Amino acid sequence: MKFNSLVIHGGIDGDKHTGSVTVPIYQTSTYSQEKVGQHKGYEYSRTGNPTREAAEKLIADLEGGYRGFAFGSGMAAISSVLMLFQSGDHIIFSDDVYGGTFRVVDKIFKNLGLEYSFVDTSDLDNITKHLKSNTKAIYIETPTNPLMKLTDIQGASVIAKENNLLLIVDNTFMTPYLQRPIALGADIVLHSATKYLGGHSDLVAGLVVVSNEGLANRMHFIQNAVGAILGPFDSWLLIKGIRTLAVRMDRHCENAKKIADWLTQQSWVKKVYYPGHGANPIKDQMRDYGGMISFELSDETHVEKLLSNLQTITLAESLGGVESLISVPAQMTHASIPPEIRERLGISNTLVRLSVGIEDVEDIIADLNLSDQ
Repeated sequence: MKFNSLVIHGGIDGDKHTGSVTVPIYQTSTYSQEKVGQHKGYEYSRTGNPTREAAEKLIADLEGGYRGFAFGSGMAAISSVLMLFQSGDHIIFSDDVYGGTFRVVDKIFKNLGLEYSFVDTSDLDNITKHLKSNTKAIYIETPTNPLMKLTDIQGASVIAKENNLLLIVDNTFMTPYLQRPIALGADIVLHSATKYLGGHSDLVAGLVVVSNEGLANRMHFIQNAVGAILGPFDSWLLIKGIRTLAVRMDRHCENAKKIADWLTQQSWVKKVYYPGHGANPIKDQMRDYGGMISFELSDETHVEKLLSNLQTITLAESLGGVESLISVPAQMTHASIPPEIRERLGISNTLVRLSVGIEDVEDIIADLNLSDQ
């Protein structure tokens, strides 16, 4: 089945009992048993729920993985994946990751004995240089958040397999419509499903897809034991959002290309970070370049001027909704990263991140156009 059909008919398609074309919301905590231990496949909704299962099977189909898992947030998904590791294990992370990922590693899992290195994984040599005897995984974002650096997933997979490591890919920015890490050799794919997969800024969710049965058994144990699950109503909302993923992503990409090209022509824009610009063979791993753009303004007064000009775009955390959202990462999404690390990475106070929505592109550009003021 082609992707545009799979988003609508993948996973569990409708309800065979009633003929409903959408999966019902099974808003229940527990399930009756005919005898002790004899049930219809469900015992307790932390362990399994039909609506959540439909969302999990759908994302597994879309990512081409063995099994999917739905969590109460993207950070719950990331934290649950990190629970696969033990005290003393070492993980190599992309240095330019979402601030919440940095925070949970540096402030929570470090206290539990997890060792880590944040490196520029866009240069695969940096991964090799930071390998240790206790390294167990490589964790990458590609494109990164917010500087849009690209990492060669297939190249990272080769390093992982040669060293018996897991390759974990946060695919939030691209979605499986634009990039499929498991087909490129990843073992685990993560999503903040709050973003493009939900697509309407009306839910908070996280998804994990694993490539094999062994990882599936371990992830299900963690999901059930820890209990950071996605509820049935939000699972239903997520399925509903995914059904329009392909058409939304096409519009996000179309608008972003036009805006990124326009930004490069503005005198008050110092630099534009957009995966579609420049020659880079790694771009071949993506079907298109997504709806995320970061750009650096020439001075901080332009940031204030830009934010005061907004009519269509909303100043807010998050990304990936149908509406355009703008943020200043150093003060918002990445504020948890120490200033000296932000400075080293290039996340300055003049860096702005734009999640391009599906509005009329001329209205979005009008908000950004400081030349008219």
